[in-house]
Amino acid sequence: PAGRMELSCGVGGSAAAPPGPGPAAAAAPAPPMEGEEYESLPSGASLGTHMMAGAVAGIMEHTVMYPVDSVKTRMQSLQPDPKAQYRSVYEALKKIVLTEGFWRPLRGINVTMLGAGPAHAMYFACYEKMKKSLSDTIQHGGNSHLANGIAGSVATLLHDAVMNPAEVVKQRMQMFNSPYKSVLACIRTVQKTEGFGAFYRSYTTQLTMNVPFQAIHFITYEFMQEQINPHRGYNPRSHIVSGAIAGAVAAAATTPLDVCKTLLNTQENIALSSVNISGHLSGMVNAFKTVYQLGGIAGYFRGVQARVIYQMPSTAISWSVYEFFKYFLTKHKLEKRT
Repeated sequence: PAGRMELSCGVGGSAAAPPGPGPAAAAAPAPPMEGEEYESLPSGASLGTHMMAGAVAGIMEHTVMYPVDSVKTRMQSLQPDPKAQYRSVYEALKKIVLTEGFWRPLRGINVTMLGAGPAHAMYFACYEKMKKSLSDTIQHGGNSHLANGIAGSVATLLHDAVMNPAEVVKQRMQMFNSPYKSVLACIRTVQKTEGFGAFYRSYTTQLTMNVPFQAIHFITYEFMQEQINPHRGYNPRSHIVSGAIAGAVAAAATTPLDVCKTLLNTQENIALSSVNISGHLSGMVNAFKTVYQLGGIAGYFRGVQARVIYQMPSTAISWSVYEFFKYFLTKHKLEKRT
């Protein structure tokens, strides 16, 4: 199939996971349908269209399930306050709303929206531009899977560079008894007490998580499509079901890295001092060791339930928006021809 255009929304294992149906979607050839028309999108869609669709989808995906993301951050706490120990996502949400106020689960949503818009817009701009120029170089105008892969990786580096600081601030705002009064206060305090590097402590962990997350996610999605939509038509229900299952599997599998990322972002004081770490924890290897010291093997799967519940609708929204755009634009192009 000709190069698919990536008008997806973000699939976030966390708010900073790169946008969803991106590079690997293009790398998975599907059986032709309507003479390959559904696969290939009108090449005329401008960069602005990509950026707009990406930004809107990214913001939507991060905000719809935001309260569950707040719960996930707290459930990943390695030494939670007795007042912040939860058995399930529902119980956690109920408890937070009753004891800390109705809007508490949405705390930090503004910084996520601020980050998600530009991060997703940049992802699509970079991905489309690189994919095109690399494909021309490698396969004169063809659709090169290698080009898609490289473009996706570089776009992810950019996306996470924008999202990582937003993620640090967001997760600190979400924690129980968070000392920060506002997003700006949080940014100022972190900058003053821990330096600029604090905003990028989890960057490498984030990137390490995104690679397996996206790989598992795309393989599962394509496998599910083969099972329930073998003709690869536009079938919203199959896209939603496959997307949700792919998101759940990828989210569960990459939870250990997500727990490490949360620890690096929040620098959880009680937990760190209990294993005699003074100063700040940095580096993925150190985070991995610390999680094991504090929680054993089970520690790596803290918050897995919340992560899966957060991810399923996000990935389902993502794929259905993506497939809808693809279908809608292709149909529009066919009507113009006839």
